[in-house]
Amino acid sequence: MEVKLWNDKREREMYENFAELYAIIKATEKLEKAYVRDIISSSEYETECQKLIAHFKTLAFTLKDTVPSIERFADTYKMDCPAAINRLVTSGVPATVEHRAAAAASATTSAAIVAECVQNFITTMDSLKLNMVAVDQVHPLLSDLSASLNKLGVLPPDFEGKMKMKEWISRLSKMGAADELTEQQARQLHFDLESSYNSFMAALPSAGT
Repeated sequence: MEVKLWNDKREREMYENFAELYAIIKATEKLEKAYVRDIISSSEYETECQKLIAHFKTLAFTLKDTVPSIERFADTYKMDCPAAINRLVTSGVPATVEHRAAAAASATTSAAIVAECVQNFITTMDSLKLNMVAVDQVHPLLSDLSASLNKLGVLPPDFEGKMKMKEWISRLSKMGAADELTEQQARQLHFDLESSYNSFMAALPSAGT
């Protein structure tokens, strides 16, 4: 005796779409595992993954009324496919695209911090040239410079600029807000800033920025 899964053409299409969705999720899970294990190249992975994501988005839109939750669909049919759900539902783009975006964002962030460091170096040196030598004028500038240097991960902890700024901030913290640097102290600070700035600029190419 033949058992029918559907009563009409509409139901038949729905079950066929269910089968297609099931296949896409399973295929994506296999693809993700193959990529992680280096079984396929990045270019092969990206091409196939984009195809699966495109098919999935089209099918998910078609089934949005009957399958409002892909996660629930996977649970209902006992599909253990966490990588596929993440790629198709959460991410929506191939892992290779995610990695490129993250690298670009990291490079953009680093460039912004480098620009911030340069600006803080120049502002502090210019302030000393303008005879802004009171502790409450110099301390905030050195603090901003130190903070920006510490944000740049490519610089080692013992980088000259970091160490010198830390020493000067410590020295200024022991003085009163209205106290002023002597001419000799101001000259030494400017020298240390210039030396640190030159070391900073020299460090950038070798750090890959």
